[in-house]
Amino acid sequence: MSSSISSNRPGGGVKWHWPSIHPEGRKFVLIAAIVTLCFWLLGWEIAGWLMLGITAWVAAFFRDPVRVTPTGSDVIIAPADGLITQIAEVAPPPEIAGADGLGDAPMLRVSIFMSVFDVHINRTPIAGTLRKIVYIPGKFVNADLDKASEENERQHFVVERADGVRIGFTQIAGLVARRILPFVSMGQDVSTGQRVGLIRFGSRVDVYLPQGTTPQVLLGQRTLAGETIVARIGTADLLDGIGQ
Repeated sequence: MSSSISSNRPGGGVKWHWPSIHPEGRKFVLIAAIVTLCFWLLGWEIAGWLMLGITAWVAAFFRDPVRVTPTGSDVIIAPADGLITQIAEVAPPPEIAGADGLGDAPMLRVSIFMSVFDVHINRTPIAGTLRKIVYIPGKFVNADLDKASEENERQHFVVERADGVRIGFTQIAGLVARRILPFVSMGQDVSTGQRVGLIRFGSRVDVYLPQGTTPQVLLGQRTLAGETIVARIGTADLLDGIGQ
């Protein structure tokens, strides 16, 4: 459930809460917990401690924290938690190119790599209508490699705003990831930052920016899905940064 949050209310504040576990992950946590309990009952202490750590990791992997999404008509929000590993001008993927997709002109692609320690719930960068959802079976090479966007198992989304602006983003499976799960369907209306899918166990998400828009993030920067502003539509100013 979403709610409106204002940052300028006098005396306001928020409390930290343990993030919930997404329903998709609860069965995996339960299985790991049962195996852990069996090891302890059998007296296998080393294996029990190891499985306890694995159970905690599985619970953390499927965590689904509440995010506060910036509002604004021009913002493009990060669809994934992770590290900005690539910013490159490329042709849009053929599955979502053309007049009914992102067009055929080269566009900037921002790639976000998710490690197995990142939150893996993905969110839509903008509000609008899902015009395309295209699933492509493929390989499972390292998602950090450039060829992963063309060879790996992946799922493309195209969201169209009310004014006709379209944003594309792609979930890409990686070395460990073995399943991409959508939470939405084609033709559905989505709000900015809404949960749209999950990739199990390490992967990458690419965002394709509209013409005339440059990223407002830098290589090596970390993003939070549903919170970090990746770009502002129509903004062409480049950012500089320094690692420290």
